[in-house]
Amino acid sequence: MAGKLQVGLLFGGKSVEHEISLRSARNVYQHLDRSYFNPVLIGITKKGNWHLLEDIDQSIDSAPPLNLSLGHSRHTFPTVDQQGGTGLLDVIFPVLHGTDGEDGSIQGMLQSVNIPFAGSGVLGSSVAMDKLISKQLLKDAGIPTSKFIDLTGQDISKVSYEQIENILGLPFMVKPISLGSSVGISKVSSEQEYLKAIEESLQYDQGLLAEQYISGRELECAILGNTVPRASDPGEIIVSSKYEFYTYDAKYKDPHAVEIKVPAVLDHLIVEQIKDLSLRAYKVLRCEDFARVDLFLKDNQTIYINEINTIPGFTNSSMFPSLWAQHGISYSELITKILHLATERFESKKQLTRDYSGN
Repeated sequence: MAGKLQVGLLFGGKSVEHEISLRSARNVYQHLDRSYFNPVLIGITKKGNWHLLEDIDQSIDSAPPLNLSLGHSRHTFPTVDQQGGTGLLDVIFPVLHGTDGEDGSIQGMLQSVNIPFAGSGVLGSSVAMDKLISKQLLKDAGIPTSKFIDLTGQDISKVSYEQIENILGLPFMVKPISLGSSVGISKVSSEQEYLKAIEESLQYDQGLLAEQYISGRELECAILGNTVPRASDPGEIIVSSKYEFYTYDAKYKDPHAVEIKVPAVLDHLIVEQIKDLSLRAYKVLRCEDFARVDLFLKDNQTIYINEINTIPGFTNSSMFPSLWAQHGISYSELITKILHLATERFESKKQLTRDYSGN
């Protein structure tokens, strides 16, 4: 590498997962290999304003606001007063979770102005973020996933609790289609709980999903790569019995709620099946660079793909970096690999012809 790459760390955002993004970004910043990369800190407020930070622990609102400057071979983000800015960026690492960060919107903006970025592109990001579309695609590809019912928009009033119970059984889950971190998710065992779950989920998303509850072990598998992606051995999340499922509080607020086992104690054949299914799901949903696949394993050894996170957490409790650590890839090396994959993919796509004059 001729010189250090200028890496824009993009974090915060308008999502309900804003605080989780800040925690992930802090870890990425701390582990970024300074012999290869120079970090440039770009924070997005909950209102969607972009700011240039000098320190990772600085309040986003207190930093100079940014604009996007177009018309350069490598675009830059100058400050609003034109007295400073990010300078030219070689690649952006969107350390964002949820709405307007992980759903393809940021990726589309960066792609349209020709800035390389880490992680899945517009299609992979939007498809994986939408739980309904992703489950439909997985089902069509013959990849096992739990049964589900679309409750989007006006259809909610057309689907009765009795219909859902007959199709999915009890209990079942109600969740927003386009959120992560277990925000707005409820476990339902009665009509009263169902009505309350609908009200809860509609606070965060207009699209809702009712989903079969899978009783089994919760497993996660990390994927890294593009042309020939690689899957890690799976890890297991063991949630305390005081929680009905892996809730937001269990993930981020209660330090004693979860036991993480890396690697998971599994038969070798099951491990290989999990890795194979995870890679298939990664490819079907058009993911790129890296992702985390969440799965269920029932007592009868049936495996279900739950969902794919195209920007998995990088917090101290996050599974993704731990899954690669078991394979000898340190936190710093993992970030370096992801950024190299992003820049290689960008350079590869530049070879495509953009002019066509017909025959």
